[in-house]
Amino acid sequence: MSNWPEGWNGDGDRGRGGGAGRGPAPDIARSMPHVRRDPASRGPQGEPPLPPGMSPRGAVPPQQQPPGYDGAHAGDGYDDGYNTGQVYGAGRGPLPRDPGGGQPPHGAPPGPPPVRPNWRKRITIGLVSVFAFLLVVSIGTYFWADSKLKREVDLGAVEDRPSGGSGTNYLIVGSDSREGMSDEEKKDLHTGSADGKRTDSMMILHVGDNGNTMVSLPRDSWVTIPAFTGSESGKRIPQQQQKLNAAFSIQGPELLVRTIEYNTGLKIDHYAEIGFGGFAKIVDAVGGVEMDIPRDIKDKKSGADFKKGKQTLDGKDALAFVRNRYEAGSDLERTKNQQKFLSALASQAATPGTIMNPFRLYPTMSAGLDSLIVDKDMSLWKLRSMFWAMKGVTGGDGKQMNMPVANPGYSTPKGSAVLWDMPQVKKLVEQLKNDEKVTVSAK
Repeated sequence: MSNWPEGWNGDGDRGRGGGAGRGPAPDIARSMPHVRRDPASRGPQGEPPLPPGMSPRGAVPPQQQPPGYDGAHAGDGYDDGYNTGQVYGAGRGPLPRDPGGGQPPHGAPPGPPPVRPNWRKRITIGLVSVFAFLLVVSIGTYFWADSKLKREVDLGAVEDRPSGGSGTNYLIVGSDSREGMSDEEKKDLHTGSADGKRTDSMMILHVGDNGNTMVSLPRDSWVTIPAFTGSESGKRIPQQQQKLNAAFSIQGPELLVRTIEYNTGLKIDHYAEIGFGGFAKIVDAVGGVEMDIPRDIKDKKSGADFKKGKQTLDGKDALAFVRNRYEAGSDLERTKNQQKFLSALASQAATPGTIMNPFRLYPTMSAGLDSLIVDKDMSLWKLRSMFWAMKGVTGGDGKQMNMPVANPGYSTPKGSAVLWDMPQVKKLVEQLKNDEKVTVSAK
């Protein structure tokens, strides 16, 4: 009985000559204990297969095949289970990286590459956030400002209105209203304490496609106040000859609009009025207005006391300058000073230093809106259009003028008055109604 395992001959040869009755020759690897490994576990997880003969680290050469291996069974799906130079344990997942931030520990696979920030996405998100913030602020500001507007004048109640024309006509009124002012403020601003209110300045601003025009109406203009129905008495008051500012004193803005429309034939589309206190607060809110005073001015009634030359006027000084009447010598000279000051005020209010600075913009808007009285159909957009048109005209982008005058010292039962040059007034009104370039000139 042979002691050799079945299939072996005495020479230790494996099946040489192959005798009859012998079983199949065993593989030489059966004499070596080994652990068979699943092919799917080879190599680090997720790594692509390597080219033949290349180890994962390139450091351990592939193991040589046993002598006599002819590769006849290569590719037939047979796996001998031996590792071919791979580092054992590499298939168990990535090892921890060096906490010092250097290279990973020996044998560990490289970690994921660093994630680069997506700057395009970040910039887009930033821009959208800024836009959303500005939108919310703009909407909030709109409703805040709209709630402050005092829409008290009903132009629909004005009688016998003329037909409209092209463009938009605003009547801008500066009144001597002392509403909301304390006794100390009245004394400080030299406004007096008269009851009621009167017009201190009146201007028609025409906004059109062929240039904007601002026409100042002297308060002493001698006009016809048409018949009207008294708001308190309910009685019909016959027409009368009066100074223009009397219409406002008799029955307020509606009669003033009716009087201007009756004497000019120009329809007034919107009305805006500001009082003494609001005017002074606006000037203070924008930080004062620089003016070039043409001469030394001293007027006790208005409180004006200026030396010739450039200087910055605060609210109190500005009000004294535009109200100066007696020292100016005439109502026409006074209206020129008012136009000059409005030009400087509009320019100052529209500078980036005011518009882009919320600590100056909101106080300016609040000061103006708190004391501004407008007609019931005035919207914020129309008010904005009026302001920018006024700024443009007073800044030189348009035409400023007084109503054409025939006699600035016309004698009347009510004293000296300003008599209009009616042929020139008619020509001016036609150009405004047709939205034509104004060619009429006036002193």
